[in-house]
Amino acid sequence: MSLKRHAIVLAGMAVVALVPAPSALAAPSALPPQCSGTAPIKCHFAVSPGNYDVTVGLGSTAKAANTSMSVEARRQVLNAVSTSAGQVVPTTVTVNVRNPEGQPTGQGGNGTPGLDITFAGSAPAITSLTVTAAAPLVAYLAGDSTVCDQMLAPWTGWGQELPASVRNGAVVANYSDSGESSGSFLSNSALFPRMKPLIKSKDLVFIQFGHNDKQTTATAFRDNLTKLVNGVRERGGVPVLVTPPVRRQFSGSKLTSTALHVNGKGVDLPAVMRALGSSANVPVIDLTAKSKALVESLGPSASQRLFLTEATDGVKDNTHFSVYGATQMANLVVQGIREKNLPLVAYLR
Repeated sequence: MSLKRHAIVLAGMAVVALVPAPSALAAPSALPPQCSGTAPIKCHFAVSPGNYDVTVGLGSTAKAANTSMSVEARRQVLNAVSTSAGQVVPTTVTVNVRNPEGQPTGQGGNGTPGLDITFAGSAPAITSLTVTAAAPLVAYLAGDSTVCDQMLAPWTGWGQELPASVRNGAVVANYSDSGESSGSFLSNSALFPRMKPLIKSKDLVFIQFGHNDKQTTATAFRDNLTKLVNGVRERGGVPVLVTPPVRRQFSGSKLTSTALHVNGKGVDLPAVMRALGSSANVPVIDLTAKSKALVESLGPSASQRLFLTEATDGVKDNTHFSVYGATQMANLVVQGIREKNLPLVAYLR
């Protein structure tokens, strides 16, 4: 069925939808004017920073398709959906648009203003696409390079894979940034000072630090985290502490203390986070314990797949994740969200 373009102006922006033409003969649909390409299909909408509902018809009237969706800086928002010829699956996802679109300090590049959408998969196809302003529950991420929206492959933060587990009505806004410690995230004007005013009542803020607190004392680490927690609560938000995922550093079949984030001062950083969670009544997702169990169960060899490898990625790295590893870490965070029955549970896929 051929489709006719109808332009609508909503909240100061152009929204283009494809709707059936009144007496059209069956034929493959044309792409919206904001889109080009076939595998992948890439689309760009000139919208301002904010949150948007993206509604798409996944599939084709003429052929079988397999379509996934990512936005902005390699942020996975929809895993591949397979459709048969003539089958179209209407799907809405909520996305966050920021400038820079990747890391808040611009590491790796700023990307392009507006919203970039990529439809990939083995045979991507869409029949309709609209973008409208949204007012969702926001899950902010405050963390380091193991969490952030990495602009450059193969590095992947678990925060880039988390959105694929979140349905419309809620959105992940990733303010994590490479190289940040609990202290630097507080002080850098592009990070917590920029994020804090955006937090609304009931929004969640997931706080993960430790990788770069190598020489932070227990007192300073606790004080920095307390300031972050209090700042979130001042805005009516819900702070959630996330202990850092392990590094892949083994002694025999067990991870070393360094892998478990006992730092150069002898401080067990995850233990400080657990204690603060208990004393300040803050939910704690123990990603250290969860990732330790996963990595040790795989062992020194098989666990390499979670991280970056010379053979697959051209770089060997026992701290940062491959796409596969970031996805597994995101799944562990989702597991923790369910266990703590956080408000985001209602929006999980």
